[in-house]
Amino acid sequence: MCNRSLSVILLTAFLSTSCGPGTTKPDPVNPGLEIEFNDKQADKQVDVLISGKLFTSFMWPDSVFKPILYPVYTSEGTEITRGFPLKPREGESTDHRHQVGIWLNYGNVNGFDFWGNGSEGKKSPNGGVIKHLNIEKVTEGSGEGSLISNESWVDPDGKELMTEKTEYHFLAEGTVRIIDRLTTLTATAGPVNFKDTKEGMFGIRVARQLQLPTKEDIVLKEASGGTTTVKPSTGGDITGNYRSSEGITGVGVWGTRARWMNLYGIIGNEKVSLIVCDHPENISYPTYWHAREYGLFAANPLGAKDFTEGKEEVNFSIPAGGSVTIRYRVIVNSGEDLTDAEINKYADAFAEKY
Repeated sequence: MCNRSLSVILLTAFLSTSCGPGTTKPDPVNPGLEIEFNDKQADKQVDVLISGKLFTSFMWPDSVFKPILYPVYTSEGTEITRGFPLKPREGESTDHRHQVGIWLNYGNVNGFDFWGNGSEGKKSPNGGVIKHLNIEKVTEGSGEGSLISNESWVDPDGKELMTEKTEYHFLAEGTVRIIDRLTTLTATAGPVNFKDTKEGMFGIRVARQLQLPTKEDIVLKEASGGTTTVKPSTGGDITGNYRSSEGITGVGVWGTRARWMNLYGIIGNEKVSLIVCDHPENISYPTYWHAREYGLFAANPLGAKDFTEGKEEVNFSIPAGGSVTIRYRVIVNSGEDLTDAEINKYADAFAEKY
């Protein structure tokens, strides 16, 4: 890693020439399990079913201020996402109520906070909102199904900064479940600037059992000012641990760079692995990891200043009318932990497919 201060302005007029949604190659995950969708748009959600069992739901609750995938289940039907604040479960922590399910947003977009909006249980004065517009298309199939959704990123006054088109690809084979997210952001009202902050970008808030054991309070400095204190994670059911593609484990993964990160543990009697893969076409590949012991599992390619103690800085811009495509793969596995070689195979397939 470079030891000198580095300010990087990335223009998507260049980045958008890379292959985006719609240009895919075959994935090694073999066809088999049926992926279907249950349209509940009247309730602001669409369920994703694998062989008739709920895997996750694409939803856009008013109280969350962004679309999310929630809840998320293993092939055995075990929930791996935190229930709070939508469906709280006994024993869960109640910090950072804006961290719900799986999402993509950012803490400083033209000065507006899309990441932390709703942290106090209501719309924040400086909070941006990702408004769901429509579901453009769903495709059911054997082994893979997809959903295409359109959104609008608006400032606190409701003015649009950029549009979002996201493809969600859901794949299934045996005990493995995969979510591929391909998001294209287009600046529609002038340049869009993403100032360097740790508060981003592709996040998952996991179930209590996948937190890492801690013995002391965790005091977190918030970008919006002040601190949040997270109580210790104790008890025999707290079993989580991180391992990165670079061989780093535990809390030491925070702020490091890696092509993938594996969070593994036990929920009940079930071994669970939750893996996020970066994509070579993404900004700052391999990404920095904003992966915390208290249950936040996030990839953030734009938070270099915090992660490198000021040695590097990434300030990303989308020029007026320009676009960028951001790609992430999530792997949910039930049973014996996937080996590094197996994870690398899935990461390589992801890189080749899109």
